[in-house]
Amino acid sequence: MEKLERNRILNALVYPVFFILIIGLIHLIQYVFEIKFTHYGVFPRSTKGLIGILTSPLIHGSFNHLLNNSIPILILGTSLFYFYKEVAFRVSVWIYLMVGIWTWVYAREAYHIGASGVLYGLFSFLLISGFVRRNKQLISLSFAVVFLYGSLVWGIFPIDVKVSFEAHLWGFVAGIILAFFYRKQGPQKIEHYWPDDDDLDDENPYWKQGFEIKQKQEINYIFKPKKKEE
Repeated sequence: MEKLERNRILNALVYPVFFILIIGLIHLIQYVFEIKFTHYGVFPRSTKGLIGILTSPLIHGSFNHLLNNSIPILILGTSLFYFYKEVAFRVSVWIYLMVGIWTWVYAREAYHIGASGVLYGLFSFLLISGFVRRNKQLISLSFAVVFLYGSLVWGIFPIDVKVSFEAHLWGFVAGIILAFFYRKQGPQKIEHYWPDDDDLDDENPYWKQGFEIKQKQEINYIFKPKKKEE
């Protein structure tokens, strides 16, 4: 059982770790060779910005930016692949694409870079899915997500002009939509069923018969009269 659980955790780590290694390597290349990939970000409503739908989540402006996205993505991504393994890959791909496309359609005219939109999609999917599925274990996960990253909600508002709140907002919306769209797939509410007496009779029709036989058994006593003393 321990080996099975360990393998399940390791499998859940594969995609999040791979993604973090990719974005880490890309930023290291920027740093070592002193180049910038900012122009590969999403630039809304521009032909040159279309490439950013695929590349923008891979590009970060600083190591601090990279770290702030990497740790939550590792935790939330692993949670997604551990608890929702049947739909985790599809959810991840759809969040990735939806954030890029919607940011291109509606956002400020600037280059939008970073994986924070994907992060917000993972956050809202895990937050909503537990309640939608009405599964106690997944609801507990939802509360854990709120406890750890509930403050992320403020990122969907235009508080800091240097932050792409649009990508945050679209990621948050994408996660909610996918939580409802995939609500019938993956783990579901656990139904407890308690059989009544009739079900027990049907499952084992012989127990009652055996009981009736025992009831009908006669008990015979052997009586020996006491001999009179001579």
